[in-house]
Amino acid sequence: MNTGKPTAKSKTSVPTVILNGFLGSGKTTLLKSLLNQSAKKGLSVCVIVNDMSELDVDGELVADMEITKQSNCYFESIYSCILSSRTGLDKLEQALQKILSGSKPDLILIETSGSCHPMPLVEFFNLTQDFDLTGVLTLVDSSLLAQDFNYGKDILPQLQSNLKSNLRSTVNLLVEQIMFCSHLMLTKSDRLEDGDLQRIAGFAHQLNPYVNILSVPWGKLAIDDVLTMPNYDFYKVEKLIEELRPVIESEAYDERPYDLATRIIKDDRPFHPDRLWAVCNKHLGDKVYRSKGFFWFPTRDKFSLLWNQAAGGINLEFVGFWRSGILEDSENGLSKMEIELLEKRLEKESGQFGDRCCHLTIIGDKTQVDTFEEALKHCFLTSDEIKYWQNGGEFNDPWPTQIVKVN
Repeated sequence: MNTGKPTAKSKTSVPTVILNGFLGSGKTTLLKSLLNQSAKKGLSVCVIVNDMSELDVDGELVADMEITKQSNCYFESIYSCILSSRTGLDKLEQALQKILSGSKPDLILIETSGSCHPMPLVEFFNLTQDFDLTGVLTLVDSSLLAQDFNYGKDILPQLQSNLKSNLRSTVNLLVEQIMFCSHLMLTKSDRLEDGDLQRIAGFAHQLNPYVNILSVPWGKLAIDDVLTMPNYDFYKVEKLIEELRPVIESEAYDERPYDLATRIIKDDRPFHPDRLWAVCNKHLGDKVYRSKGFFWFPTRDKFSLLWNQAAGGINLEFVGFWRSGILEDSENGLSKMEIELLEKRLEKESGQFGDRCCHLTIIGDKTQVDTFEEALKHCFLTSDEIKYWQNGGEFNDPWPTQIVKVN
């Protein structure tokens, strides 16, 4: 594939921005922020979200936003594969063709999965005349760089060690994501001390001298800054592409590269709060990179909770109410008609607790995901504990009582 000379763009080319970055770096948070800002400005936006898990948690969170339900927003979710694979690129092209069949949007935002390598996407957009790649934004968890790579100092030596050993690991992916990006977004920077970001930026510039580096805590990036980004400079990565092409092409059909494995947990039962707390403190290994999904506690049985773990950090967030919990509340304030509608919807649920369920994805190194999966499964209430709870029994709940509402 020739990358020496970009395809001439048409006058109607659509500005396109890629949000790339390793698992748990904050891509969905940034995407939701940009979408909310776009809605306030009345912009027409197309969104493509990629998730390597069949549960597609990120896609559900974005699809549930008000802007993605409006007529001026096209939303497409590509899951169970990565965009940098052959299958993923085919699905991406199909989604983009759907966009072209409608009215021209002001902006296309593409959120990749955490294991997505940017090079195939860069080559793809270099050879299309219908889309202007105006930015490859790589998000990096700055606290992860601080803890695991000595603020970035150790990342290059680890890469060199991998190269000598002919090893491809997540270190290679993280470095190459930085090397291909036009803008490096340092997320979770609020967790660092003064001066730490400057240290990280210094080592990042050793990997990519041309990159613009921004601190982006909590997805705080102005949409105007995104809209005014210059076109991606393909020439700057031409040599890098030629060097990496044999390696990346060998990974083109691999849906789980870099020794990554995915596990899915589906169960109707709630988690025992105490056991889950203990598991997260004892069995969360450093190579369980990401786990996410929806779950419930018997101590908070009305609330649908979002489990959101990245590296050593775990967040619990409130995403809504279970329909079963609403009906069980004698003071729900619903009319008779609303109650009947909810009851009809719940009739379609096959679970023993109505619509309540635990659906989680675990992504990590093959050596650790099975252990963590089994530990989590032991956190579900046993049949005796369910009977105890249904008869009015209570459980200790060490999790924070104040849980953030997802907006």
